[in-house]
Amino acid sequence: MNFTQLLFEKRKRWYRAMITMGALLLVSSAVYTFAGEVFIAPWREMTGFEQQLILDLRLPRLIAAMVIGACLAVSGATLQVLLGNVLAEPGIIGVSGGASVAMVVILFFFPFAATPLVFMLGAIVGAMVFTVILVSIARSMKLTTIRLLLVGVALGILTRSVVTWAFYFSTDLSLRQLMYWLMGSIGGIDWSYHLLSLLILPVLIWLIGQGRVLDRLMMGEMHAKQLGIDVHRVRWKLVVAVAVLVGASVALGGIIGFVGLVVPHLLRLAFGTENRYLLPLSAVAGALLLVFADLISRTALDAAELPLGVVTTTIGAPVFVWMLLKNHDSR
Repeated sequence: MNFTQLLFEKRKRWYRAMITMGALLLVSSAVYTFAGEVFIAPWREMTGFEQQLILDLRLPRLIAAMVIGACLAVSGATLQVLLGNVLAEPGIIGVSGGASVAMVVILFFFPFAATPLVFMLGAIVGAMVFTVILVSIARSMKLTTIRLLLVGVALGILTRSVVTWAFYFSTDLSLRQLMYWLMGSIGGIDWSYHLLSLLILPVLIWLIGQGRVLDRLMMGEMHAKQLGIDVHRVRWKLVVAVAVLVGASVALGGIIGFVGLVVPHLLRLAFGTENRYLLPLSAVAGALLLVFADLISRTALDAAELPLGVVTTTIGAPVFVWMLLKNHDSR
């Protein structure tokens, strides 16, 4: 088998994976729509209550799960290239925490401006600040995998402490309720929140289309410049795009960890590192993972609902430990 045939076979593997993931997403979406505390049988005519249940509650939530999953997975894949670190993920390295701090600041000091759009803008600014800090530290100090991870974890601890202090001194019930939501939940999503989805969809599509650029960045800055890439300009565009996606995801569903870590890393292990195929596949797989996780959070308990962030953490934490042990020799 010559080189051209090898490339063709590898491309076919990516396409087969995309078709398989897409089919699984369609099936899981159908199951998600009909399953729940009230099971709706698709083979009989639905009542008015069942139609309202699907249209007003389950469909907005399903779309939110797919949007957030796709955004976090693509953001994680992009951060792993930008930082040169397979352990990079918005939740672990503090980017999501920066978004949550910005939202708490808005609710604590500017409650009159606490609208979904203002929340999204604040979350984007917070995520961008922390992303810029991490990228700058990683590039200027040339940190190893473990050191960069420790810096990110420290920033995450700092953001959680700020949020905890705000909750402790707050007498506002809405701020206390926000703490449950920041654990990761899309239970309160309705159609009005999907204005955010419409606003971030062009950014998501643009970032998915940057796979070839990321492939060149993976070769190193010198090679990327020789191939005609304005590395400084492209890097900051990618940073802004990641911040927008992470900020909007936090504004929609709180802090949902490990999606951006587990999805792109496992896909790289299974299929390769070609970002022009990895990014769109990560978007579909991330949506699939979050739809599945939210289905568990809705149906695991009879009289209550698990926070979505708890479910994704339960799924992702063992994978993270395995990845950390696998990379223990990085200095």
